[in-house]
Amino acid sequence: MGKWLSRVNMPNDLKKMSIHELCELACEIRIFLMEKVSQSGGHLAPNLGVVELTIALHTIFNSPADKIIWDVGHQSYVHKILTGRKEQFDTLRQYKGLSGFPKRKESEHDVFDTGHSSTSISAALGMAHARDLLNEKHHVLAVIGDGAMSGGMAFEALNNAGDTGTNLIVVLNDNEMSISQNVGSMAAYLGRLRTDPKYFRLKEDAEEILKRIPAIGGKVLRSVERVKDALKFLLVPGMIFEELGFTYLGPVNGHQLDALLGVLQGAKKIKGPVLIHVLTKKGKGYEHAECKPDLFHGIGSFDPQNPPNPNTVSDIPSYTEVFSQVLTEAAKKDEKIVAITAAMPSGTGLDAFGREYPKRFFDVGIAEQHAVTFAAGLAARGFKPVVAIYSTFMQRAYDQVLHDVCIQNFPVLFALDRAGVVGEDGETHNGLFDISYLRHIPNLSILAPRDENMLQHAVVSGLSHQGPVALRYPRGKGTGIKTEQPSLLPWGKGENLRPGKDLAIIAVGTMVAAAQEAAEILEKRGLSVSVIDPIFIKPLDDELIIRAATEARYGIVTVEEHVLAGGFGSAVLELFEQNKLNHIPVRRLGVPDYFVEHGARAIVLEKLGLTSDYIVAACLEQVGVREKKLSWVQSVRE
Repeated sequence: MGKWLSRVNMPNDLKKMSIHELCELACEIRIFLMEKVSQSGGHLAPNLGVVELTIALHTIFNSPADKIIWDVGHQSYVHKILTGRKEQFDTLRQYKGLSGFPKRKESEHDVFDTGHSSTSISAALGMAHARDLLNEKHHVLAVIGDGAMSGGMAFEALNNAGDTGTNLIVVLNDNEMSISQNVGSMAAYLGRLRTDPKYFRLKEDAEEILKRIPAIGGKVLRSVERVKDALKFLLVPGMIFEELGFTYLGPVNGHQLDALLGVLQGAKKIKGPVLIHVLTKKGKGYEHAECKPDLFHGIGSFDPQNPPNPNTVSDIPSYTEVFSQVLTEAAKKDEKIVAITAAMPSGTGLDAFGREYPKRFFDVGIAEQHAVTFAAGLAARGFKPVVAIYSTFMQRAYDQVLHDVCIQNFPVLFALDRAGVVGEDGETHNGLFDISYLRHIPNLSILAPRDENMLQHAVVSGLSHQGPVALRYPRGKGTGIKTEQPSLLPWGKGENLRPGKDLAIIAVGTMVAAAQEAAEILEKRGLSVSVIDPIFIKPLDDELIIRAATEARYGIVTVEEHVLAGGFGSAVLELFEQNKLNHIPVRRLGVPDYFVEHGARAIVLEKLGLTSDYIVAACLEQVGVREKKLSWVQSVRE
């Protein structure tokens, strides 16, 4: 640990340091980040880009009395380092260790949990009004990236903040926009002018004098305002924020500490909402991350001296890669297929589609609601839109799925990547709710392929269906199974993968492999167990499931990598109730009423009881063998 970093345990320690010392501290933090994130994995490039900005914020403001909300939270590592958690960084993103996102339960300096984008200004505005209602005097800040600013919620909050006029500071961390030196210098000059109290006094005095001129004072004032606004349109790049009611400061160099300290100190003196435009370099200080910020945005463990090659082809492709390949190939045969992403072209695999069919590919920014209704508009004119969005982010577009797509029964294919437990990103990123929030919507079909081969069939089948389809598949590599030529699936039909007469395990998607392992273990114990892959969560293969359940001597066990409430097991119970089969014993395995925390996927699944060993234990209990007490719910609560 560096000389200066070892001396910084809390934000107050920064206030004793000189500019030179703070600059050296920034260098040491970058080295620290490289060392720790290369071992644990995490969001490296975003954090390298905000080192000076975070130091400046904690030097000028007084956390936790002053409230700092980090949008998304990808860039909160430096904040954690400076607020007493540097010694815990060896546990970053590990089970029961330090979270990769702000967590209120982790520190009083984390004043709001984040993980999804475009929420910080809304949360900050709420806190600002709470401060006012409580007659408190602290500052409230939202730190938001230029990508997150593409989300509609951010602009809703800006509009509201400008209208209410309460004291609020928004820091726009812009790591994409390129502004020339001349424009930057002029804007920086105007920013310095605005922070000078003399400017505001002169402005107010001039307005008061003009208002006092009989008859013509008001007209002159309005004319002056129009001329001033016209000049600001020409000279100030932040005019849109001014029109929304903010005082715009910047752009300021986000890696120049003296400039940052000056503008932040000035912002504290301004009444009403303020927006500070900060220009940063994503991946700053590590050449590979600067050149390939997307690759190092979120990355696993790696060797800093020999960074990963994004073009390396694995022997076993990921589910995302398989989806991408099949969709791109299908688009060759059907010009009506178009693809849409919400600022995640590489994460969803649609970057390959975009290179092949640039006119049929649409990246709409971080705007999931817009993406879905945009797709509905395309479908209304005869196209076949594929909307690829992570399961956790599709939650944001629920109303659009229901109202704009499903009511009109448009043939939109929703590719729900990262369904299930995602691992180290934790609660905000786990895709554990999609079955529940989609299954009850009329007209919508839901498929959950068990492996990459079935995923191929599911993609082409979904594209051929005359109605909306949701396709959920997990993060990471496939099973390594040999893939076939994609073909259409019998719609609404599942498969009996293993016959048995004592018990039936009905497993969804990723849990099919664990169910098959469990069945093999149980066979050695003398139990004949069938394994059913329903493939379709909706519509259910009623005939297959009812037959398997009625033929099984001890009933069924359902297994899903999803919450139990409203999930697949609930659908089976509803099926049995409708067919007066309530006498059939049913045991449901899945995620209890609990937000699943971060940790390696294998560890999390073990804690949730979603492994072959726990399935075996559940089946033994189902048939009355109690030599091992099942404790999968207890393990979650330990």
